[in-house]
Amino acid sequence: MAKQTKKQQTVAKLDSEKLYSVDEAIATLREHKAKFDETVEVAMNLGVDPRHADQMVRGMVSLPSGTGKDVKVAVFAKGDNAEKATAAGADKVGAEDLMEDMQNGNLDYDRVIATPDMMGVVGRLGKLLGPKGLMPNPKLGTVTPNVEQAVKDAKGGQVEFRVEKMGIIHSGIGKLSFKDEDLKANFKAITDAIVKAKPSGSKGKYVQKVTLTSSMGPGLKVDLAEVEGA
Repeated sequence: MAKQTKKQQTVAKLDSEKLYSVDEAIATLREHKAKFDETVEVAMNLGVDPRHADQMVRGMVSLPSGTGKDVKVAVFAKGDNAEKATAAGADKVGAEDLMEDMQNGNLDYDRVIATPDMMGVVGRLGKLLGPKGLMPNPKLGTVTPNVEQAVKDAKGGQVEFRVEKMGIIHSGIGKLSFKDEDLKANFKAITDAIVKAKPSGSKGKYVQKVTLTSSMGPGLKVDLAEVEGA
């Protein structure tokens, strides 16, 4: 049996059944921090079965304190819209040329945005972008004539959340170097958005468990009283 590190031994002593306030959870993650700036993540176990269309949970939310991550954005646009997207800070802007670039395997983006008139081109990338969750979608604001604002939102801390097949949503809410109040503001923003996105097909208890963790840290159960509307 492999010998546990001091950190593993310390984490093992934590009460796995304890319910933490958000303040306590953040403080505990700081006590067990690694030697790099870890991402703080929230996981929400929901009482939904996303295999049914009326139980899918998906949306966008702007984290007030940002994500601490450099978001790479590609935009499908032409003319004035292409210029506006570039000015707003998009990493790559194009039309058929961008499509060909992606078909050649260059898909290192966190967000893909398109103007409505470009969806004929973008549609040919469905099999590439779809599995990566990058396909532009009007319901998420990634198909829009206002590409300038969409790029600013993506760069400024807007994140997408989507329930996985086991009924869990994972989302980063910042870095461990963030101030406590900034992490708490982001926690509230993401949990509020997920609660508001409760689908019509959800029966019984919607929010079943909430966990806070960091890249290398322990998973800490958060008291559901900390989640408004849970």
